[in-house]
Amino acid sequence: MTVFTPRQAARVLLLDAEDRVLLFHGWDPARPGHRYWFSPGGGLDPGESSVVGAVRELAEETGLRLAPEQLGAPVWEETTEFSFGGRWYRQQQEFFLFRLPAGPSAFEVDTTGFDQIERDSIDEHRWWSVAELEVTPERFYPAELPVLLRGLLGGER
Repeated sequence: MTVFTPRQAARVLLLDAEDRVLLFHGWDPARPGHRYWFSPGGGLDPGESSVVGAVRELAEETGLRLAPEQLGAPVWEETTEFSFGGRWYRQQQEFFLFRLPAGPSAFEVDTTGFDQIERDSIDEHRWWSVAELEVTPERFYPAELPVLLRGLLGGER
């Protein structure tokens, strides 16, 4: 019988001016061959609200500093089960959406805030269009991401 560790998390669907979503590429240290793409975010600290956790995680993982009110309400939530580092988790997570403003001051992802686990298990990041996600053979989470993004973007792109 699998024993799951309960976990609360918050993630951010960070969109650029072209409505591409930022995803990180990583793997489970216990299963180095299990590689996948995922959005910025992670586990909440004790007593931390999901929006505050999302803002904290976004700053740590991308360098983008926002106020909680800039994220607004979650746009999607799910419960997922996964293993990482040899441990199984049942994670309830909320997703927030933030669109970077268009303009000459392009945002550069800054991963210097990664913790040791992130430095050891994430090797790249890139911006994905919905169309690219719909046809890639690569694994990404959540699997519903293209449908979710199309709905949030009003079916555009």
